[in-house]
Amino acid sequence: MALAPLQGSEVPLSDRYDVALLDLDGVVYVGADAVPGVPALIARAGDVGLRFGYVTNNAARSPHQVGEHLRALGLPATDDQVITSAQAASRLLHEALPAESPVLITGTPALAAEVEAVGLRAVWSADDEPLGVVQGYSPQLSWAMLAEACVAVRSGALWVATNTDSTLPSLRGPLPGNGSFVQVVAQTTGAVPLVAGKPEPAMHAECVRRTGAQRPIVVGDRLDTDIEGAHRVEVASLLVFSGLATPADLLAARADQRPTYVAPDLGGILTPHPAVDRHAGAARCGRWQVIHHDDALALASTAGSGSQSASYGSALTDDECNALRALAVLAWEVDCAHTVAADEPAASVLDRLGLAGGD
Repeated sequence: MALAPLQGSEVPLSDRYDVALLDLDGVVYVGADAVPGVPALIARAGDVGLRFGYVTNNAARSPHQVGEHLRALGLPATDDQVITSAQAASRLLHEALPAESPVLITGTPALAAEVEAVGLRAVWSADDEPLGVVQGYSPQLSWAMLAEACVAVRSGALWVATNTDSTLPSLRGPLPGNGSFVQVVAQTTGAVPLVAGKPEPAMHAECVRRTGAQRPIVVGDRLDTDIEGAHRVEVASLLVFSGLATPADLLAARADQRPTYVAPDLGGILTPHPAVDRHAGAARCGRWQVIHHDDALALASTAGSGSQSASYGSALTDDECNALRALAVLAWEVDCAHTVAADEPAASVLDRLGLAGGD
């Protein structure tokens, strides 16, 4: 049974869960730079006993390369804490093919190394008669590599995609991800790949196997990979707003992409989470109350000014997140994401949340 979305927690999440499975892009770093404050926060969480897995759908780099990047950013990360979709994809191939089977690599040498680590043989040409094809993101991906994949897939090779994320986050905005190139092979061959990465269960199974998690929580900035992936295996999730997801995305989220908790950023792992109080056709969280009126969600402040300090990498404050929690719970219940402000404090918060367009 799926976990109820937007739950409260009277204790910090670091007391409730034993391993936090952190997405990287948009949660820990954006581009080459750490999200502000995150290295210190992870060190603090480690001091209170929370363990971490660093989880990425990007198969371009090896766990050691990712670990080196994390350590260069000041995070206390070890290589064995890094879990990549290349590892999950290689395990799927290992379980389906005989030992030493040739597997065509459509990706980086790091992807090839993971394939060979599970006892298969990496090849780079369809002329080697591969029994499998594994496709992962590579900045050097070429037409020739895609062509080899198409030939091998049409010949009957088992096709595994490390992930199908259509975009990658960057400081210049979203850029084409592996899913965009998987579609090239799919449209050319008519085949459908077996997918290893988030939101597919294979990725979570790999994370649990490598971290030994008993009570994991998934932390991510994407509803369609991180949060949906947690739903598929009935694991708690924390959505943060330091990456791709927006408040508008949360209000419009379908049932299988609604997080257990939300927070401005990864700092939410070290804090309690207020519950949303539902009563008499309204939702209330902190000082904010939302009612459904005239086919809109009307937000109003009930008292005080609230905390206005944003922490770490998000532009949102904890107070604004309280308003968002109340809005989301009622939006999902009445199937309405149109928002209006009932007073000036609410107008300012809706503007900060990017939801003022409905006024």
